[in-house]
Amino acid sequence: MTFLATIGAFFLAFFAQTGRLSVFVGQTLAAMLRPPIYFRIIGQQIIRIGYFSLPVVALTSFFTGGALAIQIYYGGNQFNSEAIVSSIVALGITRELGPVLGGLMVAGRVSAAIAAEIGTMRVTEQIDALTTLSTDPHKYLVAPRVIAATLCMPILALIADIIGIFGGFVVGTQSFGFNAAIYVQRTINFLTVDDVTSGLIKAAVFGFIIAMMGCYNGYYSKGGAQGVGRATTNAVVSASILILAANYLMTSLLFSS
Repeated sequence: MTFLATIGAFFLAFFAQTGRLSVFVGQTLAAMLRPPIYFRIIGQQIIRIGYFSLPVVALTSFFTGGALAIQIYYGGNQFNSEAIVSSIVALGITRELGPVLGGLMVAGRVSAAIAAEIGTMRVTEQIDALTTLSTDPHKYLVAPRVIAATLCMPILALIADIIGIFGGFVVGTQSFGFNAAIYVQRTINFLTVDDVTSGLIKAAVFGFIIAMMGCYNGYYSKGGAQGVGRATTNAVVSASILILAANYLMTSLLFSS
């Protein structure tokens, strides 16, 4: 009976968390759609989430593109197919690695920061003070961060695509002796608009997940400094898992045909 009670308690806690998250997402979407809109706070969050995340996303995508080119070259070398390096690097970066790795890196940086900020406001009763002053916390705290992250992530993903393809170009031309003009021409001929737009759609969803997980875990944190630490950890872990799961689902939907 103890074993069955443990399983039951796990499922009850899981469904309780899922229901609370669903209600939180619904309240946030409603807050995003109704006025007023705090444009100043949204602008501040765009700088914090988007601009300050550029270095880590750029470095990650550059080295990822270079490593991908090396792996494809030596893999294709066994079948005399070295010419596919440019095409596969461009496809892999734009469809998957650009938005996914960029999303994971931004999740580690942004989701933790949001959870820590809002969690500190929760344990110091600043959120209760906002409610006392007739200010909706979802409208003032959550919605600007979700809007900013959703807008910034496609831009970051596009930059990651460009830098990642450039990293593959540098490795291909400098290490393997590919002709630069032919490499660029093959990349342009192989890429399609759908490859790029699918990655940007994924990135927008990832941005929504990153901000939502940070806000949710911070909003419901409790227990002082230790509670804020747990909320920060949970925000990064949950955002990363949901990004990977959402990437699988969207890949199945976008490329099923």
